[in-house]
Amino acid sequence: MIHPMKMLIYAVAIMVGLVAAVSLGFALSPSGEEAPFSLHGWIAIALGIVGTAVVGIGLMALVFLSHRNGHDERVGKDPPPRP
Repeated sequence: MIHPMKMLIYAVAIMVGLVAAVSLGFALSPSGEEAPFSLHGWIAIALGIVGTAVVGIGLMALVFLSHRNGHDERVGKDPPPRP
């Protein structure tokens, strides 16, 4: 269990990082004008989002499957391979 004060420090650090990232993004963005976005751009963004979600879901499924089958407990218990 995490101590409440340590959790507060983590939360403040995350918020400071978030504020810094957003303010840096606004500072570096062009003069606030919207750039035209083509259909190809929207398709690329949609494919990136879907691809990232598929990879994330797949990796989490492998983590749960590995834990359920006991692969994590067997690590280091097998004898070393013979040369």
